[in-house]
Amino acid sequence: MAHHLVFETLADPARRRIVDVLRRGELPVNDIVGAMDIHQSGVSRHLRILSEAGFVQVRPEGARRLYSLRPERFRELDAWLVGYRALWEARLDRLGAVIERQHKSKRKEGNE
Repeated sequence: MAHHLVFETLADPARRRIVDVLRRGELPVNDIVGAMDIHQSGVSRHLRILSEAGFVQVRPEGARRLYSLRPERFRELDAWLVGYRALWEARLDRLGAVIERQHKSKRKEGNE
């Protein structure tokens, strides 16, 4: 799946909330619905989208369907983000150094 489709899938707040709920572990749809502010049909639609994108899997257990996260998809996303994380960490380190120099300069001016 293309990276832009991954981000489009996770851009929806309801789908991100479902992912957060499923971080607790495998749950039936009714438990997911209970944690959401939308109807069961909406939750089912979002679960289908998350499943098609590879973020969620479903396991039938009798009449129930149990949903859980697929860690592989999140590992793929994390691996792609590693290069960008390094870019931002370097920029944040430089920003931290500038702020520290400014802080030291102000302290030095205050002591004069």
